[in-house]
Order: sequence, then C-alpha cells, then structure tokens
Amino acid sequence: MAGSSIIADDIRRFILTSIPSVPFLEAMLLLRNETGVAWDSTHLAKRLYLSDKAATTLLAELHAAGIAAPNARTEGGYCFHPASEALADIIGKVASAYAAHLVEVTHLIHSRSGKRAVQFADAFKWRKES
Repeated sequence: MAGSSIIADDIRRFILTSIPSVPFLEAMLLLRNETGVAWDSTHLAKRLYLSDKAATTLLAELHAAGIAAPNARTEGGYCFHPASEALADIIGKVASAYAAHLVEVTHLIHSRSGKRAVQFADAFKWRKES
C-alpha cells in the first residue's frame, strides 16, 4: 500500500494546510495528551529538546491556530483548548494517524516544506531575456 493512501483525505488535508512542522505537531500532541499540564516555553523546550525561544514560538503558533489557550494558573503557560469541536476531532484523528503511521505523517509534513523551498528557489531563478 502506498504511503499516500494510508492517511485519510481529511487528515492529509489538515496536515498539509495546518501543520507547518514536526515540532508543531509534537507540541500540539503533547498539549492534547497532557491536558492537566500548564505548558510554558521552558517545560515544552525540555520535552521537545528545543530552545526556549523555539518553544515560545511554537506556543504562540498553537495559540494563533486556535489549538491552545493561555492557562490562567500559569503566567506564560498554555493548555490544549481547540477553538471548536471540529478542530478537536481532527486533531484526535491526526494523533491516531501519527501513532499508527509516524513515518508517513512525517514525510507528508516534510513534503509540504519541500514544496515551499522549491517555490522559493524558483522565485530566484535567472530568466534569460530575449
């Protein structure tokens, strides 16, 4: 079975449109799986082996995406709080897909960034003028 057919279309679409990187995905899943934890940049950085700055950026991105909300108990902390039930449902499906097909999901995320890199590089190609 080809890797592309393993992941359902709705999950594939969400990953391609809403998951910019593997660290973003893993941060999202950490928040989802440990709902009682107030995630600040230091805690997230330790769990994902990132710098505090990168973890701060991830938390801000999760908040902007409507996946996380500020935690009232912890200054600078966030908790899993999807903006809608539909978003929570698709995140649950992504979590299941990632657990069952880690390599395929990771390749899908990287294929997205690879396409962007090619598009960026293409913008700088020299054009021979006639």
